[in-house]
Amino acid sequence: MIDPTDFKHGMRRLAAGVSVITTLENGQPHGFVATSVTSVAADPMPTLLVCVNRNVSCHDVIDASGSFCVNLLAEPELELAKAFSSSALRHTRFSTREWRPLKTGAPALVGALASFDCELAEKVSVHSHSIFLGRVVAIHLPEMPLHPLIYAGGQFDTLGSRFTRPGL
Repeated sequence: MIDPTDFKHGMRRLAAGVSVITTLENGQPHGFVATSVTSVAADPMPTLLVCVNRNVSCHDVIDASGSFCVNLLAEPELELAKAFSSSALRHTRFSTREWRPLKTGAPALVGALASFDCELAEKVSVHSHSIFLGRVVAIHLPEMPLHPLIYAGGQFDTLGSRFTRPGL
């Protein structure tokens, strides 16, 4: 049997992009930080997946609303990532940055590397988490050159000048 603590420590060594997943409930925005975001398919319908712990308050909101927005964070958004990681900072999460709704109404961060507005296509339950598959119905791609915010070794980090953007 694998020790869950060993598993978690091993997975912390996997560098991943940082996203803020947002949704809307009765006109109120909700969100959380995620690193478990993956492209599933581009054709015939662009689809993303997000893994969400069922104990996270946003889990049930996404399930009920049927939509969410994946906002890929850039290097300048470190403090925003921290705010969305802390339940103590919940009341300030949406007040320090500019947000705009896309097609579903879920908040899209103006200044994100990219925002993918999704309609919930399917939910798969696996142990403590749900895998939400979202059909991408709108995308916002700013033209500014930004570096991605990443999470590795249990902390936020950046690639800075080590990151090149050929073909973008």
